[in-house]
Amino acid sequence: MRNILVTGGAGFIGSHLVETLLKAGYHVSVLDNLSTGHLGNLAYLMETFPGQLSFVQGNVEDKSTVQSLASGKEAIYHLASVVGVKRVLQEPLATVLEGLRGVDYVLEVAAREGIPTLVASTSEVYGRLQEVLPDVTSLSEDLPLLLGSPAKHRWVYAITKLAKEALAIAYHREQGAPFVVVRFFNTVGPRQSAAYGMVIPNMVKAALTGEPIPIYGDGEQRRSFLHVSDAVEAIYRLLLDSPQPPWGEIFNIGNPIEISIRALAEKIKTLAGSSSTLQFIPYEEAYGEGFEDMRVRTPNITKISTWIGWTPKKSLDEILIETITYYKQTIPSHTA
Repeated sequence: MRNILVTGGAGFIGSHLVETLLKAGYHVSVLDNLSTGHLGNLAYLMETFPGQLSFVQGNVEDKSTVQSLASGKEAIYHLASVVGVKRVLQEPLATVLEGLRGVDYVLEVAAREGIPTLVASTSEVYGRLQEVLPDVTSLSEDLPLLLGSPAKHRWVYAITKLAKEALAIAYHREQGAPFVVVRFFNTVGPRQSAAYGMVIPNMVKAALTGEPIPIYGDGEQRRSFLHVSDAVEAIYRLLLDSPQPPWGEIFNIGNPIEISIRALAEKIKTLAGSSSTLQFIPYEEAYGEGFEDMRVRTPNITKISTWIGWTPKKSLDEILIETITYYKQTIPSHTA
């Protein structure tokens, strides 16, 4: 049976990808340290696909573990990463080391054996670009990047992800390794935890429990949101079902339809039938002095749409209704 390795496979996007791979008939090996992932995300898959899913609890910084699991695989999805702004701010060293050591160990064995590999990056790498190029209304892969100083912990995650991109591209150019990089924009849906500062889960949870719905900053910053099923379809097709090899390429994966964070909170409040108030929280209070944010972060998805014919299917309302339904089931009791 065809065997694929998914690092970070017990996490939010990872577990949905694992489910898709199992349904497609692959045997899947998962490596996850469960720092933000949950074995419960995989439990029903282990029961539904007996003998088809294997799980190893371990770190991508453990070279011997990574290389023993990666060797001989048909393909690798490297999704393992520190997750959430709050955790990045609290654990900058872990963010860097897990990111750089882990990707190096994975790519080393993948390059040596010629294993097709997808490396997950982030829209954070665009940084503050639109501050100096205000006429740019959407972010395309060929644009220059503008990150803040590494002295500001806000940017440690983006800097680390950009270094991972550079390593994957360098392996491809020098050794012809079959690697592709994807930049995820805000991805949401079932199984996403509210514990790490994710905006929609936190707002939904507050709306359902009658607590104030948190809005960081003035709420006029604009974001776009992609359902996890759409994200998984994109990365599945890019690595395993692309009409042309994507090696050495970088692709945005996101939804080009944007909304202000304040409007998002109002929409969640309405859809949840909530009486919660909106609570505006200064960035300094939430994240500490000197926190920097991006006002706009909207993807241009022309490249991936042209490459594999992919576009998002689920609307923001569908995403929010599904997330609200999910949290109604997971919160023991709630008041609207």
